[in-house]
Amino acid sequence: MASSSNRIASVERTTKETSIAVSVDLDGTGAFDISTGVGFFDHMLEQLSRHSLIDMTIKAKGDLHIDDHHTVEDTGIAIGQAISKALGERRGIMRYASIDLAMDETLTRAALDVSGRPFLVWQVEFGAPKIGAFDTELVREFFQALAQNAGITLHVTNHYGANNHHIAETCFKAVARALRTAIEADPRQKDAIPSTKGTLKG
Repeated sequence: MASSSNRIASVERTTKETSIAVSVDLDGTGAFDISTGVGFFDHMLEQLSRHSLIDMTIKAKGDLHIDDHHTVEDTGIAIGQAISKALGERRGIMRYASIDLAMDETLTRAALDVSGRPFLVWQVEFGAPKIGAFDTELVREFFQALAQNAGITLHVTNHYGANNHHIAETCFKAVARALRTAIEADPRQKDAIPSTKGTLKG
């Protein structure tokens, strides 16, 4: 059970297409144990964990003989649900955060509101349909699923970049760093819910 002082949660999600188990510790060190069967996606999820300082254990088995879509989307759903569960009432958090994150020739911005109201604005274009064997369109699918199920308003904008790997990686790292700040404790609010409505549950 999640609480403001013990922000840990687990989610298991099983369908005819995927079987996914996710555990998160929002107050971790960025430790991860991740296996989805999709190498590039594992690499991106490791960045998400490491730079958000959210400990993540993710085990996913999906219908990869068809393609990676179900595995990527359903993993985003499960991570989002686990984060939302661990946040509980979202008391005492900073709530808002944004960052411009640079990686070599690429610059990407992530801005988010841990509001309980899911929304994704995606202004990212890739110059090729694949990074290795990974479909670049699945990067958006992951963040759509994450935002929807975590209850986060998320805006991601790639300002510029030439290397598609770098573009994708800056999206994951920028979201991670913004998320880290937004869910951290606000020393001036302690256990208060940072909303005039008195709730951040949508």
